[in-house]
Amino acid sequence: MLLEARLLATVSRLAGPVRGAGVVLISLFGAFSTASALGWALFAFVAVTAVADFWLPRVALPVAFVRVVVLSVVLGGEGQWVLTVLTTTLITWQWQWPLRVTVPATAALLAVQVAVAGPGVLVRAVLESVLAQVAYELLRRSSRRVDVVRERAAEQSRAAAVALDRGRREREYLALLHDTAAATFLMAAHGGDPVEVAAQARRDLVVLAERGEAEGTVDLGAALAAVARDSGVAVRMSAEVVPVPAGVALAFVRAVRELLVNVERHAGTREAELTVSRGAAVVGAGGRGVIRGGAAVVDAEGGGRLVPGGATAVIRDRGQGFVPDDVPEHRRGLRGSVVDRLRAVGGTASIDSEPGRGTTASLVWPHD
Repeated sequence: MLLEARLLATVSRLAGPVRGAGVVLISLFGAFSTASALGWALFAFVAVTAVADFWLPRVALPVAFVRVVVLSVVLGGEGQWVLTVLTTTLITWQWQWPLRVTVPATAALLAVQVAVAGPGVLVRAVLESVLAQVAYELLRRSSRRVDVVRERAAEQSRAAAVALDRGRREREYLALLHDTAAATFLMAAHGGDPVEVAAQARRDLVVLAERGEAEGTVDLGAALAAVARDSGVAVRMSAEVVPVPAGVALAFVRAVRELLVNVERHAGTREAELTVSRGAAVVGAGGRGVIRGGAAVVDAEGGGRLVPGGATAVIRDRGQGFVPDDVPEHRRGLRGSVVDRLRAVGGTASIDSEPGRGTTASLVWPHD
């Protein structure tokens, strides 16, 4: 609570000087009223001890205690001088130190005063101290309420700013969709050249991804269909409508393109299967020859590994296969372009292969 903390710090810092200036001024009038050498000597004593109130806060409490005791004993507790210094001391103590310190000190000081001047002093001293403490607590509560009101107002202002910014971003993104994806869809609807449509769709995806994952979604199935059509192998495809953030879709597009290039160059086959779906995927059946990364992959009943996810793309080929453990470290195609790329967006890439059994690559992006 900012205002309350500042109030407490200010009051605590000013309590000592207020007490010092108050007792000096009170003692000056007291010395004038007594018109004696003793009175002026006591004034000089008070003025010297007031130095602690201004510049020595660590010893200000015991010095103030001794000061009141000396005045009470020497003057016998009579007159307004001692009583006013006493109440000033008790009130300002409450501003500077916690109650666990001031309550015992106050009780001891009142005991001395009663012993010297009788119980008559208790009414005024206690009443003024209690009233001062009540006023102090009311001021603290008032400042606390002001802090709460200010914090709520700040939260509402932040919420309004966030909502305004979100609306602006949504409008910008809708305009971007109009300038990119909508134009591409219109091209496709009017019988545009498939190669040009696919190229335009890839450019659109890159532009949309640059706007950040939180700003709009892309149909992963449609994006990967464009990659499959542009591939050098014949891809038999099955795709659901799977909306994902644009940045995630871009990672899938690049990873799938790399995998299809690998099929074309190394698999010894010109055919592949691509399945795009929501939910989980079971990959592999023997647990041999696996490159994987990202989230944990666990054994599923009946063999293979169950990979939970919100979007899954599985590429299979019936080519010659390979031994993943034999892939040299400097060959970064699978690890860099596939595994690491999916991991960067919080996904999982798992590649199972065995000589003579073909290769299955599963790309999964989990979604809460």
